[in-house]
Amino acid sequence: MNTKNLTAAPSDKIVVFGATQIRRVWHNDEWWFSVIDVVAVLSDSSNANRYWSDLKRKLEQEADSNQPYEKIVRLKMTASDGKSRETDCANTETLFRIIQSIPSPKAEPFKRWLAQVGYERVQEIENPELAQQRMRQLYKEKGYPDDWIEKRVRGIAVRDELTGEWQKRGIKEKKDFAILTSEISKATFGLTPSDYKKLKGLQRENLRDHMNDLELIFTMLGEAATTEIARTKDAQGMSENKQAAQEGGAVAGGARRQLEAKSGRRVVSQGNYLIDKPKSKLPPKSE
Repeated sequence: MNTKNLTAAPSDKIVVFGATQIRRVWHNDEWWFSVIDVVAVLSDSSNANRYWSDLKRKLEQEADSNQPYEKIVRLKMTASDGKSRETDCANTETLFRIIQSIPSPKAEPFKRWLAQVGYERVQEIENPELAQQRMRQLYKEKGYPDDWIEKRVRGIAVRDELTGEWQKRGIKEKKDFAILTSEISKATFGLTPSDYKKLKGLQRENLRDHMNDLELIFTMLGEAATTEIARTKDAQGMSENKQAAQEGGAVAGGARRQLEAKSGRRVVSQGNYLIDKPKSKLPPKSE
């Protein structure tokens, strides 16, 4: 592949097409790019925000229910003034469709550039070990210790096995995955994931990236137990899988309480890997 137009900042949060910076952010296991930055490159408009606003309105008026505007998400990116603001972002697939809507002689070169930028993800799909290596390296660069990283990677595998099992058993909607996850968390820790994030002073951050070793271990136990119970009972549909989630979480919750009784220390912690974040008060020790 031609690498003439491609460079990357050390943080990987900015890539450059020609002389123009394109902001990107890692979200939901893939790169998402600033639509405004892409529009500015392709349209040569003096007001990329207005151009994108008009284009989005046009797309919204088109009849096809699968128009790309429906797959735009707003994510925080660093603006030119150094402040972090939400902006419209699209993944590689959606950007290809947006590019087709912009008449520009740069469209084809940009498509090739975009395909190359996303090539690392293609490599990871073809060889999952590369994804794990990349994940480990990212965590190491953030300052996480090796033993924590191994638990986090193992936890991701346990989670993937659980969600795969749910899909086989009729759970398809994102909100239903969230409900079942919440049931496991409540039974394991006495907290929903949203309450847990508040306790740790988190906002948009991934909760599990801010758990300590024991929190990760009991999270894995609750999810692994739920997977086993769902299989053993052949749980089908939301109601039966919700019961399995509660029972799986209860297994981990019972083990957590036993450890707390023996050690005299709580497993649930306010600690996280952020700096200068306000902490909430610890809740009463759950029974």
